Amino acid sequence: MCANKVEWYEKFVDFSYKPAKDDLVCLFYFEPDIGISVKEAIGRIASESSTGTWTTLFKMPPRMKKLQATAFHVDENYVKVAYPLALWEEGNAPQLLSGIAGNIFGMKALRNLRLIDIMLPQAYIKHFKGPHHGMEGIRKMMGIKKRPLTGAVPKPKIGFSAAEHAQIGYETWMGGFDFVKDDENLTSTSFNRFEERVKLMTKLRDKAEKETGEVKSAFINITAETEEMKKRAKMLHEYGWNYCMIDVVVTGHSSVMTLRDYTADMNMAIHAHRAMHATFDRNPKHGLTMQFLAKMMRLIGVSQIHSGTAVGKLVGDKREVTTVADTLRYRKVKALGGHLLDQDWKHIKSAFPVSSGGLHPGLVPNVLDIYGEDLILLVSGGIHGHPKGTRAGAMATMAAIEAWQDGETLNEKAKTSKELALALEKWGHMKTK
Repeated sequence: MCANKVEWYEKFVDFSYKPAKDDLVCLFYFEPDIGISVKEAIGRIASESSTGTWTTLFKMPPRMKKLQATAFHVDENYVKVAYPLALWEEGNAPQLLSGIAGNIFGMKALRNLRLIDIMLPQAYIKHFKGPHHGMEGIRKMMGIKKRPLTGAVPKPKIGFSAAEHAQIGYETWMGGFDFVKDDENLTSTSFNRFEERVKLMTKLRDKAEKETGEVKSAFINITAETEEMKKRAKMLHEYGWNYCMIDVVVTGHSSVMTLRDYTADMNMAIHAHRAMHATFDRNPKHGLTMQFLAKMMRLIGVSQIHSGTAVGKLVGDKREVTTVADTLRYRKVKALGGHLLDQDWKHIKSAFPVSSGGLHPGLVPNVLDIYGEDLILLVSGGIHGHPKGTRAGAMATMAAIEAWQDGETLNEKAKTSKELALALEKWGHMKTK
């Protein structure tokens, strides 16, 4: 009986198979459980994520063979699995996840399984719209051509009244920053209602724009039930905001797809916060990777998503940060060993990576050395904790960006920027934990 089950799973393995042009290809890391061979393990992955079941069946139509996934390449603990296009409904991202990121993660035959990346063929991605603006569109909307875009969260991340929040936002804008950002757990609380926050932020945004002559905006968090998010997005549009923010993991792909179209009709962009991502991407042997999440979010249309710093307080090394950035920014992404598959995005526009978490002016050059200029740089505690306050902290960060662009060291720049000098005196180049 056991032999039959093994034989069934091995029917999903073919090392001579060459993926068809329209196949989706997934890259997995896997570890078989004790007593499970490599061939059986990878056959189980392909079987459970496509047409298989736990045993041979009495009868199957011959055409079913054409719908089977095929595990076709193994390199140590990495396997590539090809999926026929016909398995997947057009334009339905949740259905794709139900297959390639569904029951397979619960199989006892695998001690660990990690979905690293997916190659999406043109025949699949043509049914998706991607980001409404792209990086070029965002830069045009904000009037910023070369430098990184900048933003900050009022800190502590939750607890301020709407008036206090807006006032900190004003100081952030006046220090030279482009955006003020709600944090992931601030939506519409008893002490800071969404509607009041929007009205007060609008008033001070208009004041800051008039005083600086610059475009100012905010990532105001609309996260809620889908219909409520639509109402909040509409209110933002009515008050002249060009962005909204969504906690995209907790709301889910379906809600994000709905809001992508709804906000695009109002010419708005979506800032995607990745809250809860580490529940499935922190373990290097199991779950999903951040670059896979970023790829799906670009596919369904967010304008930007948090991607880590490699030098701040959150997990994620330089390799992860750069692969996420590549996934978001480039039209053609090249395979990278066991960590990234080829991807040609065709008509899908680019999205900004967002670097945030434990940053201060002394770390700005480190981040920009990794990312370059095409990113959203969020420095929050690192401006609000400045000895002279939020405005001075933002000015110090802008000076650090200018130093990097001009090839100056921060110590050299600090000679002409007292705000940067004070920031370096407090934090130096300390990496936060």
